[in-house]
Amino acid sequence: MATATGTERTFVDRFPEEASVIKANFLVAFVALGIGAFFGLVQALHRTDILRVIDSADYYTMLTGHGVLLAIVFTIFFLTGFFHWATARSLDRPAESTLFSWAWFGLMTTGTVLATIAILGGFVPNLGISADVLFTFYAPLQAHPIFYIGLAMFIVGTWLAGADWFLSYRAWRQNHAGERIPLQTFMVLTTMIMWYVSTIGVAVSVVFFLIPWSLGLIPSVNPLLTRTLFWYFGHPIVYFWLMPAYMMWYTILPKLSGGRLFSDPLARVVFLLFLLLSTPVGIHHQYLDPGIAEGFKFIAMTNTMFLLLPSLLTAFTAVASMEHGARQRGGEGYLRWLGALPWRDPAFTGMAFAGILFAAGGFSGMINAGMNINYLIHNTLWVPGHFHLTVGTAVALTMMAGSYWLVPQLTGTKLYSRPIGLLQVVMWFVGMVFMSNAMHRAGLAGIPRRTAEPQYQNFEFLTPIGSIFELRVQIALGGTLLFLSVVLFLFNMLLTAFGEQSDRPVDEYLPEPLSGPEGSPRILDNLTMWTGIAVLLVILAYTLPVAAIIQNGGGLFGGGLPVPATISAGVDATATLLEVIL
Repeated sequence: MATATGTERTFVDRFPEEASVIKANFLVAFVALGIGAFFGLVQALHRTDILRVIDSADYYTMLTGHGVLLAIVFTIFFLTGFFHWATARSLDRPAESTLFSWAWFGLMTTGTVLATIAILGGFVPNLGISADVLFTFYAPLQAHPIFYIGLAMFIVGTWLAGADWFLSYRAWRQNHAGERIPLQTFMVLTTMIMWYVSTIGVAVSVVFFLIPWSLGLIPSVNPLLTRTLFWYFGHPIVYFWLMPAYMMWYTILPKLSGGRLFSDPLARVVFLLFLLLSTPVGIHHQYLDPGIAEGFKFIAMTNTMFLLLPSLLTAFTAVASMEHGARQRGGEGYLRWLGALPWRDPAFTGMAFAGILFAAGGFSGMINAGMNINYLIHNTLWVPGHFHLTVGTAVALTMMAGSYWLVPQLTGTKLYSRPIGLLQVVMWFVGMVFMSNAMHRAGLAGIPRRTAEPQYQNFEFLTPIGSIFELRVQIALGGTLLFLSVVLFLFNMLLTAFGEQSDRPVDEYLPEPLSGPEGSPRILDNLTMWTGIAVLLVILAYTLPVAAIIQNGGGLFGGGLPVPATISAGVDATATLLEVIL
């Protein structure tokens, strides 16, 4: 264990056991990032026909590995490590049981290993193990049972991690009756409540349908039901990824800017809005599914538009906090204050660049959310272009940038190279600009996603500006820059972890906000009430559609093809279901 000299102490000095758990989570996250990024490079070069080193059949194995390792393993392991840090730091107390902390980490890691073995088994056909089901692992594509079992273990591990943080909060509350929940802990708890509510769908799908089906215990499943249960979880997981990024933008970015958070109450409101609004909107991923009534889709679209509010509030608060910091550093003028920000700091620059591209992703997301416009880009390359701006940049780049500030606190060593870190975040930004721009334009031309061979006989894709060849080159160039950026990041992290101990510890102090929690109503901290409202909204949003899917799709386990539904059919199905239950 590294020990800081002088009177300053880093996180690892105060909470050595928690630091060990966090470093283990980050290690798994960074290994998954490296493997997933390599898979992404191979995919980008393959489908653009720049360089082909695998068979097209193996493309789907790599696509599954790329999605699962980056969108689930990297992001969530980083989240659990970061939330463990934030809870201990903000409550100023260690976890209630280090053994329990290692237990949930071990369960998540075991589940990850099982799922990864199933995915990689696709490269060796003789093994009889594969999971070429892509990131969206619903029926009718079927994976080996150990893939689903691994996912179930992973999710249960995240539930236990949340319980760990709630136990710490309960212990803190016993000695701090009447005090407001510290902001970072508030963010952790609201995010985990959202996670508990949203993972019910995927847990039911995996445990009650996909595992028995893959084991041969049941002959079939209702594909539309498993698809709907996945997207019940599949949209809020986007915000589960985003919440640690938002937490860094709200609590760390203002400090790196040289100032303070603009408003604590606004931050609390934003996290509560995500708790309430993120889960009841998953049907907007299913606009082209014929088994769901158009009325239900319209309701999902309307609810989705409300999610613009917390994102806009975040943009305002983050920019206001950065401006305050810049002016504390001597910045002046309407825009000249931007030049006073610490652009040579890779932690700040990476987070700022992530926010810029997230704004662009928000605009493309509005296209995805609109029913009539979505029909034009659904299942085209536009969609990967969008989520590479959101999870691929807003989340991934913020996590990498935040690591430049966090990892030295966990190791007691100094960052190996700030210039390499700065080059890395700039390279990611440039690479993503190339790739996501080309993907969005290719989507407008109708080029499909999820395929190794985006070609059609006697058909030509037309672009308003440029050419298909130019788009392919941009995608390949962008994918290559992104992979090289990951290599630089992992190289920097490795040498930091094993570097020399620092006699100038990272300043982990987070200044108080300009507007503190005392300026907001105490009802914001009533997590029980907000949880009840969130559950009620989910019930209102999903009861009728799920009942109609079960009735029109051949019951819980299939047996028939889904037919076009109406809202009245959903009401009739719900009435029938209630009669059976009662």
